[in-house]
Amino acid sequence: MPIQSAASTLYDSDIVHAPKDQIIRLFGPGGPHTAYIKVAKAYEAKTGQKVEVTFGPESRWTKEAQRSADILFGSAEQSMTAFLETYRFVDSQDVEPLYIRRVVIVVPKGNPKEIKGFQDLITPGMKVIVTEGKGVYNTSGTGVWEDVAGRLGSLSDVVHLRKNIASFEKGSGASFRAFKELNADAWLTWIHWPLDHAEVADFVELEPERRIYRVTNIVVSPEADEATAGFVSFLKSEEAAKLFESEGWSR
Repeated sequence: MPIQSAASTLYDSDIVHAPKDQIIRLFGPGGPHTAYIKVAKAYEAKTGQKVEVTFGPESRWTKEAQRSADILFGSAEQSMTAFLETYRFVDSQDVEPLYIRRVVIVVPKGNPKEIKGFQDLITPGMKVIVTEGKGVYNTSGTGVWEDVAGRLGSLSDVVHLRKNIASFEKGSGASFRAFKELNADAWLTWIHWPLDHAEVADFVELEPERRIYRVTNIVVSPEADEATAGFVSFLKSEEAAKLFESEGWSR
């Protein structure tokens, strides 16, 4: 029996897309949201224009987004491509990558296992958390662990890392919870997670030849509030870039 995509179950043809309400509304996944919230607050302070960022698992906000999204933001190109199956008021040619970030090894505070790089993750007995969409969940983490392990073309690296995976979690939020609750030794994820949770986590850089990157991108509704264009310009400004950089993003 074929797996039904998440997008095919979220689209609601009865919802009328009508975002014009004098508020710039952004919708997207958890993770990149922290940077977008910082930029939204800075823009509000500068202009007085209200900007709302709604984030988290897509199922929680999809109906509202289908109705009122001025902007959708993604956490990877594959993630945004999946969004386009549901939010049919936007088009692939209008997607715009804005910033990029790297995957790191997240470790418990103090790095008790003294992990230094990828080779430590394939040491027998290590407990590693990875994020996977499992064919039904839209997440930027899908396949990242395999990208890292297979980066050098070594099947053995993939085999040995897979043996050490303690949990495949749907979404980064669930992965973070598992990382803490299972007392995992490591979690392969994006740099903004340990930066935003420095009270419980540290991070170790992957070797440059192992490093994987994914973008955050946006797509603007053709029916968006007129004020949206100004906010999009601000998102690309040097001021916004510095706020994104504080969350581990670059361009």
